[in-house]
Amino acid sequence: MNNTYIKNWESVKGRFEQWWDRQMCNKPLMHIVASNGKTATTQIPNESDTENAQDKYVNVQRIIAGYRNFFETHSFLADAFPVASIDLGAGSMALYLGGEPIFKPDTVWYKEKFSNADEFRLLSFDENNYWWKTHQSMMKEARELAKGDFFVAIPDIIENLDILSALRGPQNLCYDIMDNPQAVHDGLKIIDDNYFNYYDRCYELLSDDDSSSVYTYYQILGKGKVAKLQCDFNVCISQETFREYVIPSLTKQCRYLDRSIFHLDGPDAIRHIPALMEINELNALQWTPGWGNPDGGSANWYHIYDQVKDAGKGFWISFEDSGPKDWAENAKKLVKRYGATGMYFIFPVFKNLNEAQEMAALFD
Repeated sequence: MNNTYIKNWESVKGRFEQWWDRQMCNKPLMHIVASNGKTATTQIPNESDTENAQDKYVNVQRIIAGYRNFFETHSFLADAFPVASIDLGAGSMALYLGGEPIFKPDTVWYKEKFSNADEFRLLSFDENNYWWKTHQSMMKEARELAKGDFFVAIPDIIENLDILSALRGPQNLCYDIMDNPQAVHDGLKIIDDNYFNYYDRCYELLSDDDSSSVYTYYQILGKGKVAKLQCDFNVCISQETFREYVIPSLTKQCRYLDRSIFHLDGPDAIRHIPALMEINELNALQWTPGWGNPDGGSANWYHIYDQVKDAGKGFWISFEDSGPKDWAENAKKLVKRYGATGMYFIFPVFKNLNEAQEMAALFD
């Protein structure tokens, strides 16, 4: 990466390696971005197509120009870095395996594909799948347009039951687990095998010259193959079912990847933390409290972080409630309780650059 938008790439990369490895450090990793008052110079093409929902997701020139506008008008402080995402929704493996997208202005849904669980056994890697070929072309174009000024993130492929749920529908998949469990297991094996086919190709297209890569949305950077893993379907199943169907798939991924973080979404998912913490190769936990709940800095979630700390894994904690004063106070309380090692704080974009600079210096 060059120094167009940040000057401290090597420092940032080194700090992330410390975080992943939970090496002793004197301050937490912090993602801090602030408006800098500058005027963007990059012109966004095809602005007349903004009502076209699909164009919003597939027009790579416009996507990258939008990111450049943001990078030009914002400063990256502490351990923040510029990265562009070119996702076709959350769980693009469902498209690669034959699903069809429903493009909306603010998200991408997938049409249900299968009428019964036995059809899971028909899933297979298809080099000529339209959306797989399209997404690869998008990645190549985005990488070329980035010109080494910033990372283009590996897209949100997603895995295990979340992909089967996208192709079958969550309610139908619940019945399948009860009525046709072997078909679900067979489908998961195919999903597991294909995940690595897709991930490896994306990594080859988007990794940096020093082997570093970034996974979409979560601002996670690391040497080698990096990914966020998940199973949002976990809120529909028991702890026993989660251990039977999901933990084996996650374990395979964590053993294959160089760096991994699990996205835990909402209070109903908390019951699965003990099983997740037993995966030795999992590096960290990312906690999303869910709508209407206190943000990640709240003491309400210490019982989660206690388990993460006891398992020797890293934390990814986001602050959203109130404002910089409360964020700073809660950040200090977390560091006092758990230490700085393995701690990663994500803050909303600051409107005031001075406040952002004060936050960046909080633990100096």
